[in-house]
Amino acid sequence: MPTIEERLDAIESRLSALESQRTIKAPLAKTQPVKIISADQSTHAGAPLATQLLGWGGAAALVLAASYIIKLAVSSGWLTPERQLSIALLGALAMIGLGLKLRNNDRSYASLLPAGGITILFIVIYGAHLYYGLIGQPLALAAVTLVCLLSLWLCHLFQSTLYAFFAVAGAYSVPFLMRSFMLDITDLAIYYTCWSLLFSVFALWVRSRAVYLLALYMAMIGFDLSWHLDVNAQQWLSAVLFQLVLLAIFGIAAAYYTVMHKVPMQQDTALAHLPALLIFYFLQYSLLEKNIPAIAPWVAVASAAFISLCYGVASRLSKQELPGGRMLLQAYVALVLFHAGYLESVSPVWAPWVAFVLLPLAAFYGVLRNNISAPGVFIWLAVLIIFMLNFLRVVTGFDRQAAIAPDMLSVLYAIELYAAYYWSHRSAAARAFWPLLLVGGHLAAIAAAVHIFDNRVVVSLTWGFLALACLLLALKCKDKLLGKSSLLIFAISSGKVLIYDLSSSAPLVRIGTLLVVGSSFYLGGWLYKKIEALSD
Repeated sequence: MPTIEERLDAIESRLSALESQRTIKAPLAKTQPVKIISADQSTHAGAPLATQLLGWGGAAALVLAASYIIKLAVSSGWLTPERQLSIALLGALAMIGLGLKLRNNDRSYASLLPAGGITILFIVIYGAHLYYGLIGQPLALAAVTLVCLLSLWLCHLFQSTLYAFFAVAGAYSVPFLMRSFMLDITDLAIYYTCWSLLFSVFALWVRSRAVYLLALYMAMIGFDLSWHLDVNAQQWLSAVLFQLVLLAIFGIAAAYYTVMHKVPMQQDTALAHLPALLIFYFLQYSLLEKNIPAIAPWVAVASAAFISLCYGVASRLSKQELPGGRMLLQAYVALVLFHAGYLESVSPVWAPWVAFVLLPLAAFYGVLRNNISAPGVFIWLAVLIIFMLNFLRVVTGFDRQAAIAPDMLSVLYAIELYAAYYWSHRSAAARAFWPLLLVGGHLAAIAAAVHIFDNRVVVSLTWGFLALACLLLALKCKDKLLGKSSLLIFAISSGKVLIYDLSSSAPLVRIGTLLVVGSSFYLGGWLYKKIEALSD
């Protein structure tokens, strides 16, 4: 037997072997390192926002201080107005100079000081002119012009459109703050035209659509407000010409921007331009309608042609798709089509016929472009609204005698809708419109029978033939939807019999109507059994 010492040696050797195995396998048990984020790193993301808020707060406080200094002369005489304005002026120049000096360290943050300085300069000029009368109108206008140019220079220097916005606001606010300076509407038009040209060129230079867009809004709205406030409102021709010049300036600027910088207008940018076009259209149309209503629609069409020309030139020269520009053009053309083309130019006598022709024209254009949606959603919306208004007029019989050949119109509308249903089967994308086209065609056909025939039995007979024709045609073409749609005609027939024919007709008319309806219903039910067997 082994002794105790031998046993202890064996145990010790085993423990040594186990320890050596543990030492070899230990490196395989490494875990993934834990990434520790320091407190500085965790708070660094929020630092820029806080810095910007503090910077803006400081600049705003300095601007308020300058404004209070100017206002202080009203309630206290411890400083003369000249000295207060001088202090504010020196403070503004100091802020601009300090911002220029700090520009190389942090250009974005340093730009806040000159922005506040520009604001103070505008306050000083208008305070000196409006409140204290220390400078005359020509000098005040010249000073505002210089500050606007200085703001544009700072915009280029700091690469911040904030200064351009200051310049736009300062330039276009002059007619409101110096009302007596603009004695004539022509002077105002010339003044706004010069600034519009300058801001359009500057927007192209600094590559910012926002600059000319803001200038466009302020020019149109500012001119219209000044136009209504002007005591000499008879110079409407100058106002019309200015609006057209404004459209030309900014239309060319938008197109040239796309070509020059090879940056197509996207849809979000186009949506920012759309209200400006709407404002221009209604301001000019109302002005023309008041003075020369005969040519107002033609001027609207000419403006749409000009926008189309701008889009076509930009698309051709840039050699790329312009989705935003196309949407903007289609929206404006749809507005002109609906308002100037239909509401203002088409008489009620021809309105149903215009709507009847307009729908297939839009569809034919889509077929030529191999895309039924080629006219655009806005133009299609305008066409459908025009069609629906006249469709309801034809079906309900409202003022139908004022239209030319109303009975023929009822039949033609039904044929057109049935034809649209037939042709739409070639496009799976139009599947959602199939029920609407069928229902519309049935309603137009039913209304046509009511308007054309005076005899109730004949009307019921016509409706029965129409329902049976739908069933037979559905079986031939294996069109289950067409077959099911005949139920609408049967439902209207039964409602007519129960509500109208049986209550107020002579006995023979009742019998004849019931025979016609009963026969058509029975035959329709027999045919409908086969319709149900068709596959969808």
